[in-house]
Amino acid sequence: MKVHHLNCGTMHLRSGPRLVSHVLLVETDEQGLVLVDSGFGLQDVAAPGRRVGPARHFIRPALDPEETAARQIERLGFRRDDVRHIVLTHFDADHIGGLADFPHATVHITAAEARGAIHAPSWRERLRFRAAQWAHGPAIVEHNPDGEAWRGFAAAKELDSVAPGVVLVSLPGHTRGHACVAVDAGTRWILHAGDAFYHPGTLDGRTPVPLALRAMETIVAYDLEQVRANHARLAELHRRADSDLVIVNAHDPVLYEKHRTDT
Repeated sequence: MKVHHLNCGTMHLRSGPRLVSHVLLVETDEQGLVLVDSGFGLQDVAAPGRRVGPARHFIRPALDPEETAARQIERLGFRRDDVRHIVLTHFDADHIGGLADFPHATVHITAAEARGAIHAPSWRERLRFRAAQWAHGPAIVEHNPDGEAWRGFAAAKELDSVAPGVVLVSLPGHTRGHACVAVDAGTRWILHAGDAFYHPGTLDGRTPVPLALRAMETIVAYDLEQVRANHARLAELHRRADSDLVIVNAHDPVLYEKHRTDT
């Protein structure tokens, strides 16, 4: 499968670094286009207060329509309707804002994330998630990735209905049902870790992690103990340095720039 790396939402943290919204666009043989996360969308640009909420004052998104997945996909010569599936790491606004730009796409999430965001949110989750992001009524498929293992992760599920070689890996902590998404790009796998870590220093143990990122990660964590356990697991995978595996995340601009010319 051919994979494009897109930045679908530059952000400038208050008293912190510049961030991106790293989205994967996957060209499949039989299922059209697949997005892994969607970044910010055109409706976020038009109504940031309603759709992004108070968090926009801290993350300070650029909300440039030309950065949306919809516009970037069109510039690549595709139609929006070519996007048949969207696989989400989690339901924070900077990951799902573009859903409404692809109303006919099937959306895939973990069942735990659906419970935390849609079906039975706690009071903290009701404050965190923005129902306006899914008010257009997308077709949502909930998955329980608990029957397979993938690269040492105990709970994973290959999404055959999306495409062979797309794997949803349960990694809760940042949110109740946060997941990573692994994509078989042919010569190697790309593991999109979402917000399971914010900065490469978390994995290599050498590069200092900016204070603003460490603070944000702590404040927004659904389960901080799980977040730290995820860090240890991902750092172990990083140290193995498997030649057929690339680990990226949702927001680090260095990782994004390193891989954005890969296809």
